[in-house]
Amino acid sequence: MIGKLPTWVGVGAFFLACAAGSLNVFTLESALNQPVSHLSGLSSTLGISIAQGNTPNAVLFFLIILCFLAGATLSGFLIREKQLQLGRRYGFSLLIECCMILLCWFIFDLYPLAGILILAAACGLQNAMATTYSGAVIRTTHLTGIFTDLGIILGNFFAGIPIPLKKVVLFSTIILGFLSGVLITGFLFQSIGNAVLFFPAGITGLCGIVYFVKRFLKKFDLV
Repeated sequence: MIGKLPTWVGVGAFFLACAAGSLNVFTLESALNQPVSHLSGLSSTLGISIAQGNTPNAVLFFLIILCFLAGATLSGFLIREKQLQLGRRYGFSLLIECCMILLCWFIFDLYPLAGILILAAACGLQNAMATTYSGAVIRTTHLTGIFTDLGIILGNFFAGIPIPLKKVVLFSTIILGFLSGVLITGFLFQSIGNAVLFFPAGITGLCGIVYFVKRFLKKFDLV
């Protein structure tokens, strides 16, 4: 039976989705004009580039996909489990992601495509940090799977199957967080440009620090 969603899971999902929405808007508004976390679209664009003989674009899109995979691989090495659970190395992974975003900001004016590759790796790292919670698949960097799962739940409801409220709350939280990051960055980019990267960097860095604190307090039964 699905119980109450722990506060730290919902809050973390919201803010990570917010950071991901922000990164996607940045890549759309800056050098790439495409989001870096949507590998289905990037794979399609890769195929089109190959078919059209556009070798530079084909190489770029291939490298973006490869960097996303590298980030996910790093997450798998650090965390080593798919099930979300307090006590694993999420804090360390989040601080690495924060550093990646800051590095992108630092080099972006001179090396924009390198910055895009770094952000792709950051998205892969984040998306792979926690892939399941209580049977719900968690993807904080894109919404396709989330809307698909919500559609399945809605269809099941019409078929007389009870709604799993915990999943609906979690999915709704991710959607709200992602759209919040999109809107905030969409407005901020117009006035501060590349400096908008401090917004997702701040989110991931703060989440990492808060996680370390919570893990420490939990270890000594202080929460």
